[in-house]
Order: sequence, then C-alpha cells, then structure tokens
Amino acid sequence: MSDVEKSAYRRDARRGIDDECLQSGLQKIQNRFGKGAMHYWAETADDGLRDRVKKSRMETLENLDVVLSMLADNIEAAGGHVYYARTAEDAVDYCRRVAVKNEVKSVVKGKSMTSAEIGLDAVLEAEGMEVTETDLGEFIIQLGEDRPSHIIAPCIHLDRQRIGRLFQEKLDIPCSEEPPELTQAARRALRKILLEADMGITGCNFAVAETGKISLVSNEGNIRMSTTMPRIHLALMGIERVAATMSDHQGMLQLLTRGAALQKLSTYVSFVGGPRQPGDPDGPEEFHLVMIDNGRSRILADEEFREVLACIRCGACLNICPVYGKIGGHAYNSPYPGPIGAVVSPLLFGINRYADLCKGESLCGACLDVCPVRIDLPRMLLALRRKLAYGDPAWQTTRHKWLEAMGFRLWRTLIASGPAYRLALRCAGLLQKPFISKSGMIKKMAGPASAWTRDRDLPPLASEPFSRRWKKKYSQAAKATSSEVDNG
Repeated sequence: MSDVEKSAYRRDARRGIDDECLQSGLQKIQNRFGKGAMHYWAETADDGLRDRVKKSRMETLENLDVVLSMLADNIEAAGGHVYYARTAEDAVDYCRRVAVKNEVKSVVKGKSMTSAEIGLDAVLEAEGMEVTETDLGEFIIQLGEDRPSHIIAPCIHLDRQRIGRLFQEKLDIPCSEEPPELTQAARRALRKILLEADMGITGCNFAVAETGKISLVSNEGNIRMSTTMPRIHLALMGIERVAATMSDHQGMLQLLTRGAALQKLSTYVSFVGGPRQPGDPDGPEEFHLVMIDNGRSRILADEEFREVLACIRCGACLNICPVYGKIGGHAYNSPYPGPIGAVVSPLLFGINRYADLCKGESLCGACLDVCPVRIDLPRMLLALRRKLAYGDPAWQTTRHKWLEAMGFRLWRTLIASGPAYRLALRCAGLLQKPFISKSGMIKKMAGPASAWTRDRDLPPLASEPFSRRWKKKYSQAAKATSSEVDNG
C-alpha cells in the first residue's frame, strides 16, 4: 500500500484532544452538519429515499462485474481508456506510464482520497513532475506538508490565523486573516498552474454504467478546470463507486450533498467520460479511467462486510461521531478517518495493523442513524473486534493482544464461579488500599491500569459487596416478618 503509516492511534488522539484549534473546528462542524443532518432525516418528506438508494447500491454490488463491464464498454466506445488495477501498485504504475508516455511535467489534481490511498503523488514527483492540489482545502494541506483531517473539510484542524501565516510564508503575500483575501490569493496561485498543466487527475464521486460517464461533485470551479484544460484527464475510481443507471445516480447524488453539507445540490456537478470530440470547445485529448480494486473484491466476497462498499463518502458519520469529534482525523492514520475509516481501513490495509481504529469507537450507533444509506457500521465494528479477539485465518488476522484475551478468559472463569468471584473481590479490596487517597477516591493506579486514572478518579470497591448487603437486608426482613407471624 502507500505511505499510510502504522497506526499510532493513542499518541495522535492525545495530540488531537490537546489541540484547541482542532477542537474548535470539530465542534463547529459537528454542531452545524452533524446535528443538521440528524434533523433533516427526521423531518424529510421522503424518508424512503434512503432505503431505495441502499437497495440499489446493494443490487449493484451483487452484479458489480456486469455493471463495471458496461461502464468500460461505454467509455471505450466514446474514445476513452479503461484500466482495471488489481492492486495499488498496478494503479500507480499505470498512471506513471501514462504520464511518462505523454511527457507530462505538471499535474493538477482534484480532490481524491483514492490517490492518497495508493500513494500516487510521491511516485509522480519522483519522476520529476510537479503535482499540485487544486481543491482549496487540499491546497492548504499540501502547502503545509500536512495531512487531511476530514473527508469534506481537509483543513478543519486549521484556523484562518494559521492559514494566513502559511500563505504569507509559501505564497509570499502579506499576512491576512480575512477568508476572501486568502481565497483570492489561492486562486491567483492556482490559476497559472491550471492554465499550464499537462495532466489533470481527479477522483470519481460516482460512475454511471448506463451512460459511460463519471460524475464529479464540488463547490469550487477547480474540478472543471482540472478536467477540461490539461491535455490528459486521468480519473481514479474505487470499483464500488458505480451506479447502474442515471436513476440510481440521482438518488445517490441527492443523499451525498445532503449528508455532506446539507445542500440540495452542490454548486458544480460535472459529467465526463471521454476525450474531446470534433467541435467541442474544450476537453482533454485523452481520457483514462483507472478502476481500482486494492482489496475491495475481498470485501465484496464477504457477506459480513460487503455492506460497507455501499458508502457514498459523504462524511456524515464523522460529523456526528463523538470519538472523531474529540480526536480528529489524524489519529486514524488513513485517508479514510472517522467511523467509516474504522471499518474500511482495517479491511483494506490489515485488521491487525489498524486494530486501534475499530476498538477505539464507542459503538453508540449515531453513525448508523445519520448515514444516508443506513450502513450498519456498529455491527461491522463488532465483527472486526471479534476477529481481533479470536483471530481469523481468512483475513490473516491474529489475536491482537493475547494478554487481554487471557484477562477476559480469567474474568469469564471468575464470574462463572460464585466462590472464586467472592475471593477475587476480597483480594482486590485488599490490593486497592494503598491507592485510595484521602478523598476516598483512587487517583492513580499502577501498570496497565494506570490508563484508567490518567484523566479520572475512580471510586474504590465497596468494603461490603452488594450481594452481601442484599442478603443481609432481606434476611433481616425475613426474620422480622417471621417474628410478626409468630407473635400474631
């Protein structure tokens, strides 16, 4: 896979929690879009739309080979090129060969999580090409040599003061904190690059097999410039990002814009699917669609996880998740953060490698409630935890923490035996005494247990267990009742 580094979940989560700027941004986006989406679904007149789109997504996945074949045939009939990449390496190599063959020097990109998934930028840059992100948020991230923190708001962890200082340093402009001025500065810097670019690379919100077109959704004009002005347009598409018909696409588009930003429709929706035709005023000389598998077929073959491929990448689950809402996107160490990332990243990149993601979610169910297509992420998070607990050869998954597994086995043994459980409580009651402070609370524990008291105080075990108090109380009541009967 690409440059997705091994998970350092706890370290980066702590950094996110301590970042005041990030906390402010997360609070704003969750209060506006998260709560707004929940209110919208509760008040919408056509609640059945979500179920219909979910059904069409699952039907498309059931017939994915046929739908992709139809898409490829229609694109090739229009003069485009289609390449099926089984792995990330296959996809990157094809993109590199296309760029080298066409003597590409400058590449402009529309927002694409798939390009981050396969690690495309570094390979093109190693060939001497200049690669520039044209989405405003991604452009800011690139200037700062940073990573995105959100699916639709990549720089949510930055405020305008930080962006102003970054633009002053990188774009050589006077420092400003005014969003219109910063936007115009980015526009001036990008316009020249867009006009001179040899290749445009985009992702793909959805493809439509029936028409042989891909659709690109944005609120900025950069996507249309990236797809029509360069000589080459290369689009990257995960194989699941396809609709069979325009009717299916319409429902997906409606849910995408509402789930992502509470919009009835984005500012720009572009349909592209081939090179410029005779008489066309603009458009690329070549169009390439790279269909990327990179583990998706494996997910598709597993009925337990197939449902996750129905995701339309709106980011709604991030906007409501209490875990993401505190730690931000960097802690996930993946192009796909939040609850959806906690399922997708382990499945694509390794369950053991990304174990902290699925174990870190709260399972509150808010992601299921807000998801436009009702994907049951909590169920799949539990399924991933089960594989980590017991191992699964089919997914090359080993037990995540054997000491933890032994601890739960011991706990199961204890609670299944009354005498053993009572003895363990007595021993724990004695062992806790050195840790009880003058306030009567446990402020600090030793070893692995110290994590429990790092941010909280814990009440000690009661000196008298509840079961004994219960028995004593009702045995006394029984005696009193018996005495009254005898005296009566």
